[in-house]
Amino acid sequence: SVSFALEHGEILGLVGESGCGKSTLGKTLMGIQPPTSGSITFEGTEIAGRTPREARALRRRLQYAYQDLGASLDPRWKIGKSLEEPLIIYTDLPRRERMQKVREILTSVGLPAGHVDLFPHELSGGQQRWVGLARILMLNPEVVILDEPTAGLDVSVQATVLRLFRDLRDSFDLTYIFISHDLSVVRLMCHRVAVMYLGRIVEIGPVEALMNSPKHPYTQSLLAAIPKVNGPRVTENFWLEGEPADASNLPPGCRFQGRCPHVKPICREQDPKDRQVGAQSVACHFAGEVFPPEGANRNRTLA
Repeated sequence: SVSFALEHGEILGLVGESGCGKSTLGKTLMGIQPPTSGSITFEGTEIAGRTPREARALRRRLQYAYQDLGASLDPRWKIGKSLEEPLIIYTDLPRRERMQKVREILTSVGLPAGHVDLFPHELSGGQQRWVGLARILMLNPEVVILDEPTAGLDVSVQATVLRLFRDLRDSFDLTYIFISHDLSVVRLMCHRVAVMYLGRIVEIGPVEALMNSPKHPYTQSLLAAIPKVNGPRVTENFWLEGEPADASNLPPGCRFQGRCPHVKPICREQDPKDRQVGAQSVACHFAGEVFPPEGANRNRTLA
């Protein structure tokens, strides 16, 4: 139920309600959880079924940033040792070169090189988060999956975090998958966005096109739920009533049928195929037929 390609240097947002499968998808892409069906390829090579040696090499290129990055730090180890560990495991660098790289990476995330001699408890929560991010960067990954990286942060701190992620993308030539429930942050950060519902991507497209003219009723409902200070909404209709279906026992047809205001008999019988409507790919039998015309309310603002 999930199909997409990730371009080099891209930031792809992944949004949806809690429990829709965002984090599970991220872990499956990493090989932490096996896919139930289908395939995942990285630069044309299948991720599943690799030998231990090949899997080890892949882990250097794909990294997963958990929401609580600071939790990855061993409280008994100094920061320098925690950052050096990946280099000890994956490289043959001598200690002098390892520690030189540790200091360089610390500086790149905005922390003094002298922090190598501190323990995690001597740092603030924010500093621990930066050290956790530095640990991910030690092996020069190509793709980083960021799982709710701004959750629990004040708005002013969020801006600093997002700026750092963008700077690191440019400095380290990174590609991001940005998992979040905050649509306003996704709009600021991402090039494209994929909307998930009960384990399926129901809409994917360029972030501005999707935010300004959503084609799937679930996407439209998510956007209608964003609090507004001024400016018109994409839609005034907030449709999400009731609870999602049981993901382990989905009914036939569209998985959004129980909450959709436009449900018709075909929706209860056939699972919709992805359709290209404008700039977006949409999993809806009636995509493009039940929404405002292209460009409607294009000048709205998110607050």
